[in-house]
Amino acid sequence: MRFMGAGGRRRQRVVAAVVALVVLLLAGGVAVLMWQGAPGASPPVSPSRSGPASATGSATASATEIPASASPAPASPPASMPATAVPPAPPVPPAPPASDLPAPAPVPPAAPFPAALAGRDLEAIPGAGPAVALTFDAGANSAGLPSILQSLAAAGVRGTFFLTGSWAAANPGGVAAIVAGGHRVGNHSMTHPAFTGLSDAVIADQIAAAEQAIRAAGADPRPLFRFPFGGRDARTIATVNSLGYLPVRWSVDTLGWKGASGGVTAQLVADRVLAALRPGEIVLMHIGSNPDDGTTLDADALPQVISRIRQAGYGFTTLDALLG
Repeated sequence: MRFMGAGGRRRQRVVAAVVALVVLLLAGGVAVLMWQGAPGASPPVSPSRSGPASATGSATASATEIPASASPAPASPPASMPATAVPPAPPVPPAPPASDLPAPAPVPPAAPFPAALAGRDLEAIPGAGPAVALTFDAGANSAGLPSILQSLAAAGVRGTFFLTGSWAAANPGGVAAIVAGGHRVGNHSMTHPAFTGLSDAVIADQIAAAEQAIRAAGADPRPLFRFPFGGRDARTIATVNSLGYLPVRWSVDTLGWKGASGGVTAQLVADRVLAALRPGEIVLMHIGSNPDDGTTLDADALPQVISRIRQAGYGFTTLDALLG
């Protein structure tokens, strides 16, 4: 038997260590190749430096630990979101430029009035001969309008109706009925204020607002105008003229607006008209009822008024006779 010395034993240990290392490396390579070739296989888990994984840690897999064949579970929406998504609202198209908008319909010109009548609030129709103009103011209610229109139609007479803008706006059907009957319409201001206490600018606003309301209801009041309460002076007449309107007053006020409670009767209304009868007479009557007793004396007296005027040899005209 041969005995090795100390150096020989060291070499033997080194060789054994190298052989063991090679064996370990070969074994590791084979294991890696087998894992890569197996579908769905998980790589070996390296031990944690801090010791074994906790229960929570072992239940939570990292992204690299999810099998490639598994589908991830859909995420639940937050509680504040609806289950079905609402599609966004379609965009609002931009407004067309002003140049592309249709032009407003032109306002037809008003019938001009003779320059010789400027500066006057007419109380009769010049040169009318034996003819009477029946005029009706509308600013309160329309209680007497159906009867008035019926009486005018039955007698074949046309009248002139001075409307406030507020009345026209509240009674578009009444305006339509007046126009359908072939009657003339005039401007009586928007809200029936006393004009002598108004500035020129406020007068212009009153007349323009009334014109707009009356035109919106289907009639054109131009160029006839009647002052509320009949109050006027040289300044207000000139202002009205500058706005293209001709002021028209009256020859006789029937006083039917005072009502039975004011001591007036239908007979008295007719008597006043006949007592003032003259060529070109302008008669002032009212559509509305008396606010205290509800009487409509002008409407009640109208058939008798028409009959007695004709018996006196007179006919009828509208205020368009002022315009030539």
